[in-house]
Amino acid sequence: MNQFYKPRIVKFALNIWPPFWGAGIRILHISEDFRHVEICLKLRWWNKNANRTQYGGSIFSLTDPVYALMLMGILGKEYFVWDKQAEVNFLKPGQTDLKAVFTISDQCIEDIKRSTARGDKYFPEFIVNVSDSQGDVVAQVKRVLYVRKKPQYRNAALEEGENRSGECVSEQ
Repeated sequence: MNQFYKPRIVKFALNIWPPFWGAGIRILHISEDFRHVEICLKLRWWNKNANRTQYGGSIFSLTDPVYALMLMGILGKEYFVWDKQAEVNFLKPGQTDLKAVFTISDQCIEDIKRSTARGDKYFPEFIVNVSDSQGDVVAQVKRVLYVRKKPQYRNAALEEGENRSGECVSEQ
């Protein structure tokens, strides 16, 4: 792993990253193995919408790079990891600070490694709930990622060019 890609450095960098900082998003915790991340979104005057509740764009942004960054930390330099697709389902207004807990299971990591071992593309799906201070879910966000071994780490004789997708459900 890159000497700069460590949980404490990623946490620091994201907490001063203008899109997060400006939206009121703060990383609370990143586990040492990158498999668990907790993030909050503070309700501030500058991130309220016309109804005086959490701006939907900020809610969506709070989930944006998280699973990709987690997988980059877990899988290391041998893999490309990109966000591919996302959708959000707003369930109720966010009238308080919000929190999201991201987890990636051992089974999910095994599925990714097995599915990409021959250089194939893999599209794992993750779902994260965004909850208010009472624990009620205000939004559910589904993220689809693109994961593939980099060419220099692939075994060319085994490549078949298949595309696969799978679901990695967050353990919440």
